[in-house]
Amino acid sequence: MPVREDLRLVGDELEVPLVTGGRARYVNLDFAASAPPLRQVARAVEEMGRWYSSVHRGAGWKSQVATAAYEGARGAVARFLGARADDTILFTRNTTDSTNLLASCLPEDANVVAFAVEHHANMLPWRRHRVHYLPIPATPDGVLPALEAILSTLQPPTLVAMTGASNVTGELWPVADATDLAHHHGARMFVDAAQLAPHVPIDMGAWDVDYLALSGHKLYAPYGAGILAGRPDWLANDDPFLRGGGAVDFVTLDDVYWTGLPDRQEAGSPNTIGAVALGVACETLDGVGMGRIEREEQELYAYARERLADVEGLTLYSIWSADHPRLGILTFNVAGLHHSLVAAALSAEWGVAVRHGCFCAHPLVMQLLHVDDADADVIKRQITAGDKTRVPGAVRISLGIGTTVQDIDRAAEALGAIARGGPRWTYSQSRRTGEYEPDPDPRQLPEMSVRLADHAIHHYGESS
Repeated sequence: MPVREDLRLVGDELEVPLVTGGRARYVNLDFAASAPPLRQVARAVEEMGRWYSSVHRGAGWKSQVATAAYEGARGAVARFLGARADDTILFTRNTTDSTNLLASCLPEDANVVAFAVEHHANMLPWRRHRVHYLPIPATPDGVLPALEAILSTLQPPTLVAMTGASNVTGELWPVADATDLAHHHGARMFVDAAQLAPHVPIDMGAWDVDYLALSGHKLYAPYGAGILAGRPDWLANDDPFLRGGGAVDFVTLDDVYWTGLPDRQEAGSPNTIGAVALGVACETLDGVGMGRIEREEQELYAYARERLADVEGLTLYSIWSADHPRLGILTFNVAGLHHSLVAAALSAEWGVAVRHGCFCAHPLVMQLLHVDDADADVIKRQITAGDKTRVPGAVRISLGIGTTVQDIDRAAEALGAIARGGPRWTYSQSRRTGEYEPDPDPRQLPEMSVRLADHAIHHYGESS
């Protein structure tokens, strides 16, 4: 039985208006950015609303239930990750929050080693330490030798920060082998699993990675929770990342006695409902089997790649050769058309949602697009002058649990039509944002119980 018959997503039958008139079923091909909640997760959130209360310190029965649910979610995440018995599981907001938390816990004299492929969330937080950026190897065979060369020159404490899978082009990175190499040199390994966790089985214990982070909003639980998992010593090495209630045992006007993990790094009232949602997502996916999910998505990816190869003028981007293992991510441009214009036309005329831009991985995208330093200097000057119209980028299709063959067919048909004749509607580009939008746009926002801004379509990047 296909996974999509076992797992259903909230909103998977949604219809959206088209600028050309009428409506179409919404085709979501933007799972790498954010995924809708599983229906099992949405039901759990509704149920937890009845039982929501303070956790850990409340004497009321609702607090007892909420605490049990919160800690039960921690256990569910640990099982999903194959965490070791002594690993700490911390609830955060997302992968970005997790990475910043870990960066704050590194010894002051720590070195950090990372490849230039990384998402900004696994690049910028480390800059408070000595960071050694490695060029992206031309082939996967170059990863370990490059690590070996730099690690042999560094003294501990050293952390290798590596993505599990590229959020731009989907390639899987050799996490387990890189971890072995890091440990051989006395270094530790951090894995950004934001893209990896929703699509392939994870086994922290077998890989022996020291730290791992993920985001609930990519794991079918978009309720504001993420995870940092790993060895407790660095996480309890100094003052906590956030200082406040719940992180202490005793406070005077002159001193503070921090409590132990995990509370030490979860100051303030936690996102109990978000944590429970993430735990339910992990248990639900575990129940179906991540290996099964991976196999079905690989079949869909192969089909999507075949369909897109038939689109005239479409260039697919890749770090390494097409036969290297990867997730269901396809990033491309259509000759003669701005990436934002292609994405806008797919949405407005066909109801197909994709992501475009640089995907919060600017160094990688600049390399894929062959943007050299001189070009980058011109772009920076234009941005400083308030003009983002020439910022380069690409279009990305990303697959997930809700993706069907019919979704891929619609996207391929739409891209073929756009490549042959361009958009059917008129669009204007904003100098301030660089974004193309339908002009005019006859679509009306839906009637909802929440307040909607009059115009809220802006490009702010991609969170992790």
